[in-house]
Amino acid sequence: MGAGQALPPPPLFQSHYRKPLAFTLAALLGIFNARLIHAQDAVSPSASSPASSDEIVLPEVTVQAGSTSSATLPPAYAGGQVARGGRVGFLGNRDVMETPFSVTNYTSQIIEAQQARTLADVLANDPSIRATTGAGHGLENFNVRGFNVLQSDVAFNGLYGMSPSGHVPLEMFERVEILRGPSALLSGMAPSSSMSGTINLVSKYATNEPIGRLTASWVDEAQFGAHLDVGRRFGEKGTLGIRANGALRDGKTGVEGQAKRRELGAMALDYQGEHLRVFADAYTVANAQRGGNVSMVRFASTIPRAPAGDTNVFRGAYNRLYNKALAGRVEYDLNQDWTLYLTAGRHEYLYRGTLNGSYGTVQPNGALAITHIFIRGYTDTNVAETGIRGSFQTGSVRHEIAFGMNGLFSESGSRNGRGATFQSNLYHPTRPILAENPGAPYKTEEAALTSLALADTLTFAKGRFSLTLGAREQRVRTKGFNNTGARTSEYDERALTPALGILIVPWQNISLYANYIEGLSKGGTVTDVNAPNYNQVFAPYKSKQGEIGLKWDSGRFLNTFSLFQITKPGMIQDPATLTYSDDGEQRNRGLEWTTAGEIADGIRLLGGASYIQATLTRMSDKSLEGKDAHGVPRWTANLGAEWDLPWLPGLTLSGKLTYTGRHYANNANTLKLPQVTLADLGAQYTTTIQGRKVVFRGQVNNVFNKRYWQGGFGDGYAQIGTQRTFMLSTTADF
Repeated sequence: MGAGQALPPPPLFQSHYRKPLAFTLAALLGIFNARLIHAQDAVSPSASSPASSDEIVLPEVTVQAGSTSSATLPPAYAGGQVARGGRVGFLGNRDVMETPFSVTNYTSQIIEAQQARTLADVLANDPSIRATTGAGHGLENFNVRGFNVLQSDVAFNGLYGMSPSGHVPLEMFERVEILRGPSALLSGMAPSSSMSGTINLVSKYATNEPIGRLTASWVDEAQFGAHLDVGRRFGEKGTLGIRANGALRDGKTGVEGQAKRRELGAMALDYQGEHLRVFADAYTVANAQRGGNVSMVRFASTIPRAPAGDTNVFRGAYNRLYNKALAGRVEYDLNQDWTLYLTAGRHEYLYRGTLNGSYGTVQPNGALAITHIFIRGYTDTNVAETGIRGSFQTGSVRHEIAFGMNGLFSESGSRNGRGATFQSNLYHPTRPILAENPGAPYKTEEAALTSLALADTLTFAKGRFSLTLGAREQRVRTKGFNNTGARTSEYDERALTPALGILIVPWQNISLYANYIEGLSKGGTVTDVNAPNYNQVFAPYKSKQGEIGLKWDSGRFLNTFSLFQITKPGMIQDPATLTYSDDGEQRNRGLEWTTAGEIADGIRLLGGASYIQATLTRMSDKSLEGKDAHGVPRWTANLGAEWDLPWLPGLTLSGKLTYTGRHYANNANTLKLPQVTLADLGAQYTTTIQGRKVVFRGQVNNVFNKRYWQGGFGDGYAQIGTQRTFMLSTTADF
């Protein structure tokens, strides 16, 4: 087959891939049948009154008072769009007002109301986060507080290496939790060395009330979807829970000629005993993209006007991604104050097609010299974590102790095929020359990340003052291999990352906080054969954050104001001696405000604003020092609103504005991307049909079909922004 011909797309699933999904769908039907046959054995209702339609129904757990269980999620805040708390790494669940860090925890209510399809849709509500790859790309990556967070570094129930890769589907998740800033003490080192924030996905588990929910959806051009969500509890006290989700999406996307298909099957089991709790999660996710792909472009001299969002540069290209995972967690209460936990999981990820590295250089007139890359690869990851959490009193001081050990062990492999560079045009793409399938991937790396952490939160003065002290000892080991299987590199380094958090509560609804915390990423290796210290391996890089802030809870409105500085080191070369060192640095200073709540009955707001000054403080090229780092806007802001119309019960109108300010596309500060404000509009109508709740939703994203560049992923690069998108869905309970 010639290099210019499109490769025939392989089957989305091989036969052995279909079985887990079929098992999950069978389980969905089994749970539904059990609900019909054994309705008389339903769990006894709780003593509390039934939740309203705006409230999140959470699993009730029978545990002793004072237990440090993570089984029960913190309740939703006023308005239901965010939660009162969430996971703070190995410290467990913490209330927002009792956490000396900047956190936001998005609930299933906002996921459903906005018809969020992937993780990027939810994070679009956050003023400190911007996506660096768009919906037309095969992967989604993010920028948090001015530094990249890769999709491979998203956590799954607190575990790195377990979340689905690609575009993360949301049908099986209850919440999306954000902790802004470095978090090495709290969560350990991320496998791909992202260090500016932690994004954690929380699984759906069975609730007190049986769940049976079917959603049908449509997204333009002609992509249809179905999602079935079923769950119930069994046993006299509802100790055993089963929750299963199955979803299918298929059809054309907004990119001209492109289509996507996604199949998902997920099951979550839990046992809630008096002292023992057990959780198990399993999922399979398969994504297929066919008919083309958007391109990442490099600007030759000036920035041309952005093309239409449906531009398809690589017509005929495709990709396939397959994820499957199994994870389990056991918690045991030694007494009312101390809990042991053990969690472990395995994730297998396969991919092929147009994913990374396909890019071109664009001239001011739109002429494009471009290269297509076909990549095949895999990553197999095993993770485990164990520890103990508890509390005790020494005089008037209360201690909350957390001790944990974790390990992440992975093997990855890849192989790339590069096509010939061809000439095209950004506004009128020609037929591309596609790379050939390079063949089966070979092992390229083995990695082992292990760590030991200890933290103590001391609370004084009847809870008005707390001090968190802790440190994590991290070991990083990697081995690199070439296509013959020979070892080409080896890395074995350690680092100690301390942290300090201070919380002061001068009044009941005000918290003042400060923290010093470090992030961790793999140190560099000198690969320049002309350098005197060729092959030198540097210790892991420690990113450092200092932050002060204020949190205000009015009872109906939750606000966080923060002022922070993050410094991130890097490898630089001395131009006089040609010797490399780890003295490079980027410094981000920022001011941030996040807000959520219900300002009046039926009126909910969500959003905030962020100002970041990202400066290159130490570089090999001294002419870059003092310049702005690429891809970091000075100003970003979000404002989302929902309004329940009082004269038409059941109808909710919604809107969102997303502002991304001007920012440089390159470190040399010669290319500046223009600002853009995107507007989204939506409506939701909730009614009852034959005694069953039914919700109709409609939404338009990028209402005015703005053309814009989406920057930040690489120095001098940007991607075409997403076009106007229409969405409709209907959800019915049964």
